[in-house]
Amino acid sequence: MTTPTTPTLETLAKGDVVARETRRFTRDSLVRYAGASGDFNPIHYNDAFAREVGLPSVIAHGMLTMGTVIAPVLDWLGDPGRLVSYETRFTRPVEVPALGGVDIDIEAAVGLVTPEEGTARIDITASVDGHKVLTKCRAVVRLA
Repeated sequence: MTTPTTPTLETLAKGDVVARETRRFTRDSLVRYAGASGDFNPIHYNDAFAREVGLPSVIAHGMLTMGTVIAPVLDWLGDPGRLVSYETRFTRPVEVPALGGVDIDIEAAVGLVTPEEGTARIDITASVDGHKVLTKCRAVVRLA
């Protein structure tokens, strides 16, 4: 694994891809996250309950999804303290099958560089099987 290079205003341009990664959720991931977060809503572990409330099956926690999607950007930054803001909208639930898992494809690209503020907006695409699970997913980062 290489040490990330600190991004600078001089090295970034709109459209540059700064991170591309696939992360996997399994039912074990959901159990571990539930324990860490205290969110034991049955939609995250009980198929019958999830279907009863109108979901297709068990779904990943929204905050687990959001945290997972920003992780490659934080790795690229090298210092999570340089994250100024992060926002998204949830567009479709991430269904997690009982066996195996589900892959979330993540790509982060520079959407805007603001030299006068020393920041860049990073636009993030998160999808499962080609379908976006988040929209308006963006982070503002402080550059060197």
